[in-house]
Amino acid sequence: MSIATNDPSNAFIEHFDLPPLCEGILDGLKFTVKDNIDLAGYRTSYGSPTWRDAHVAPVHNALCVDQLLAAGARCIGKVVADEFTYSLDGESFYFGTPRNAKAPDRVPGGSSSGSAASVAGGFADFSLCTDSGGSIRVPASLCGLWGMRPSLHRVSEAGVLPFQPSVSTVGVLADRFDVLDRAMRVLLNEHTTNIPAPKHIVVLQDALEIADPAVRGQAETALQQIADRSGITLEPVSFAEIIGEDAPLNACNMEGLRDLQTAEFQSTVGNWIEACKPELGATFAMAYENVRTFDRVAVLDNIANCEHLFKRINAFFTEDTVVCFPTTPKKAPLKGSLNTLEAVMEFYDPTMTITAFSGVARLPEVSAPMLTVEGCPVGLSFVAGHYQDAYLLNALKTLIY
Repeated sequence: MSIATNDPSNAFIEHFDLPPLCEGILDGLKFTVKDNIDLAGYRTSYGSPTWRDAHVAPVHNALCVDQLLAAGARCIGKVVADEFTYSLDGESFYFGTPRNAKAPDRVPGGSSSGSAASVAGGFADFSLCTDSGGSIRVPASLCGLWGMRPSLHRVSEAGVLPFQPSVSTVGVLADRFDVLDRAMRVLLNEHTTNIPAPKHIVVLQDALEIADPAVRGQAETALQQIADRSGITLEPVSFAEIIGEDAPLNACNMEGLRDLQTAEFQSTVGNWIEACKPELGATFAMAYENVRTFDRVAVLDNIANCEHLFKRINAFFTEDTVVCFPTTPKKAPLKGSLNTLEAVMEFYDPTMTITAFSGVARLPEVSAPMLTVEGCPVGLSFVAGHYQDAYLLNALKTLIY
């Protein structure tokens, strides 16, 4: 198995046609599957040819795939994932960089890079993919797509390769909101429509403050337009006010998820890497050195802090509240520019400061393609409380349309 030829998006590992199992609300829609999610009879690469060659093809589809096929959708292929899905940039050492259709000279974002490229390039209506540190939300933002990370474990992960269990979710990237809405409702098994309309639009000021000035300006303009259209007053709030403690937003990452994710990756993938010694891409190898040398005892305080932040953040939410902020603080970096540790951290640190908010609080988050910064797309995110996924989808219909 190798990268599909004659593919201008450079998104596909394999093209095929899996017809729907039944008719349903996804009739007529085509989707792709990120290559860390099982499809029966096709080896799953996890972004690594060595992993692919060391594992047999699964007998069954991941359960989330069957949900979509049973709702009328057609699967047209497997698409590139960043190496072991441990990246946010989308530049694969083995499979190349999937094309960012909205900004071709820039990275698509990862680790759902092929998913974003297959949808933004017009090949699929949506893609089934995963998110831990931002792997749906970041490519949605950088490629001008709709993307949803649901509440933690809200969608079945049976048949999805293990990554970072305390954070990983299964969600969707889509070219239109109505497609995102339909696909996510199938995965959530949630079709409730009697849900209260939003009354509070909370703007997370810390995220605006760390965003580049051009991103901040576009986000403020878009949010004011939403407020004017909906008649709901914007409520600026700091992270410290949300949790009722004097703490910066980056506490979600630096004092919460960062070490927990590293320790979990040691267990889910690191054991195999240490035993099998596969060839590693240069960028991944640089990141993996931090994993290899990580002190597992150091994570214990972070586990406790993650639980504390989860409780404090969710205590802030009511059933009629939406929190908003730029999905990413920057537009997409140029392809090939993330070739030094300094360049990588300049992109990763502020980005994960923002994405870790929903990660540590296990929140549903939708990135909407509402901003354009110097010709490049950037997403605007909308977040609701834990397990308020259906409410969030309904709220977006009120706020955006």
